[in-house]
Amino acid sequence: MDKREIRSLIKARKALLTPSAALMEARKAFERLEHTEQFGKARHILLYHSLPDEISSREFIAKWAGDKRLYLPRVNGENLEILPYDGMTLRPGAYSICEPEGSDTVTLSEIDLVVVAYDVRGNRVGRGKGYYDRLLSGSEVDKIGIVYDCQLLEAGIIPAENHDIAVDVVITPSATLTIRRKAL
Repeated sequence: MDKREIRSLIKARKALLTPSAALMEARKAFERLEHTEQFGKARHILLYHSLPDEISSREFIAKWAGDKRLYLPRVNGENLEILPYDGMTLRPGAYSICEPEGSDTVTLSEIDLVVVAYDVRGNRVGRGKGYYDRLLSGSEVDKIGIVYDCQLLEAGIIPAENHDIAVDVVITPSATLTIRRKAL
């Protein structure tokens, strides 16, 4: 399967989730994230502000915004900028994703943990624009992928290309999968 076909398959699988089931899966997955060593150590966390068809990050962001320093990405041309989340200055940006406003961007080197959506081998299908691959290229920041159970694909299904950046851990509502162990 190519990435376009995989995106269609995943979209169809996610469409079968009822809103209440999707919310419960999101809560379970993010609870698993809260119990990881990476999350426990992290003070500065880059998250995604979920679209309606993604595992919802909104409750999690609201819960942790006071205890951890949270950041969200903003599309700027071909790249992502990283801005602090304050809950007040979000506006629909590129692709109708809520993005922070302002000019107080930070670099990826200031981030302890990145949370995005990935597959069982740690490869991201994404939406085909390569924003996260460009942002994460060359960085050793801890990366955790978080997805619905129905989004997990068998190892080797997603064709990984040289520029694709894998994550260290994938979390679903029912599993925490270590993809790449980092040296301590």
